[in-house]
Amino acid sequence: MTGLATLRASLEQCYDSIESLADRMDATRWRARSLCPDWDMRGVIAHLGMMERVMTGWLPESADDRPPLDRIDPYHDEMAALDDAAFAGRIGEIFASRRADLAGLTEADLARPSWTPIGTRSYGGFLEMRIFDFWVHERDIAAPLGWPTDDTGPRTEIALAQVEGSIGYIVGKKIGLPDGASIVFHLTGPVTRDLAVVVDGRARAVGHVEHPDVELTTDTVTFVQLAAGRIDPQRQIDAGLVTWTGNAQLGDRAARNLGFTI
Repeated sequence: MTGLATLRASLEQCYDSIESLADRMDATRWRARSLCPDWDMRGVIAHLGMMERVMTGWLPESADDRPPLDRIDPYHDEMAALDDAAFAGRIGEIFASRRADLAGLTEADLARPSWTPIGTRSYGGFLEMRIFDFWVHERDIAAPLGWPTDDTGPRTEIALAQVEGSIGYIVGKKIGLPDGASIVFHLTGPVTRDLAVVVDGRARAVGHVEHPDVELTTDTVTFVQLAAGRIDPQRQIDAGLVTWTGNAQLGDRAARNLGFTI
């Protein structure tokens, strides 16, 4: 699990990045379509603020201690009534409250069993999910507007780790690699990584495969965005951002079926 200092700094950077994007918005940009289906830019930021509002002041006492989800409906009612400037200001207030929460966390707090949207994890694991959510949604906003993002450092490593932790599911269930086959994903950066998976009854990550059936190469950002279902695989293939060698059919299937969440 990621250490406290890295988690705290990464989340604070997430808040800073979203606040910076909000500061650059005008009326047209707020309502421009994001990469997230059915959401404009304001909708994406409202979503990010919602979970941070839910988590404000809350630490799980046990795996059965759910955060105050009853805050969600009042939050959405409150935010819908605000003009764009007030909306951005309220997001900043919520993030400030979360920064104060983070300042008081201890390493022991990270180990607490916690409710998460996908089942029981540690509280530290929940915070890693929040970083993944912010990482993906920041690019949902920035990419359509042509604005740059910082794709280096721990935030990208944490986001990639969320995909890496599901790589067996992706290969076995989404790509459908057949039994006995193997694949290696070569991630060229900014976080460089080789992810090897073999299918032996079920798909599982392994440290190394000597002669994989297919090798797929792409950059980290493209890989995570494809896994999050945010970008069109065909466009990435046409642009040469996703390539493969070995079994052509399996490579094509892998390139088009990385999405496991949205």
